[in-house]
Amino acid sequence: MAKISWKPGNMIYPLPAVMVTCANEQGEDNILTIAWTGTICTNPPMTYISVRPERHSYHMIKESGEFVINLTTKKLVKAVDFCGVRSGRTMDKFERMHLTREKAKIVKAPMIAESPVNIECRVTEIKELGSHHMFLAEVVNVNVDESLMDANGKFHLSKSNPLVYSHGGYYETGKELGYFGYSVRKKKTKKKK
Repeated sequence: MAKISWKPGNMIYPLPAVMVTCANEQGEDNILTIAWTGTICTNPPMTYISVRPERHSYHMIKESGEFVINLTTKKLVKAVDFCGVRSGRTMDKFERMHLTREKAKIVKAPMIAESPVNIECRVTEIKELGSHHMFLAEVVNVNVDESLMDANGKFHLSKSNPLVYSHGGYYETGKELGYFGYSVRKKKTKKKK
């Protein structure tokens, strides 16, 4: 297969398409769509979001030191796009997108009730990297819709078909092709009677 050289850029796709909620000390809140997010560490549980300093939410997050990552689904795709292309400086995005504010358990930023998973975060460090500044954060609480839990208390995020972003488009997930460790799992042998 022949390959051509492409301009330098971020080509690690797909990425989660999430809505980040934040609030300032005056009680003003906002929703910001983010695709530059991910896992940093398991113990302690840490994540990050990268935000342009000119975004309305940037100063809310920097000043409060808190935010919530709200995972998204197919039902939320219009809100995901809208909250990424419109500014909260002149409107209430919760109201415009008919989303429900829900009080978080630990942080002051609101959660989005329609999101199946809300990840409450506290900023530990801000790295000024160029076009975006990275907010490194510790996960202080996770809120999960009961429908994603089974009778044994196991969490099944795949049931929500999380939304992902890939090179300008939004896609839903849903088809499992394998699972962690399946390639090396030993096959069970039948016992002879």
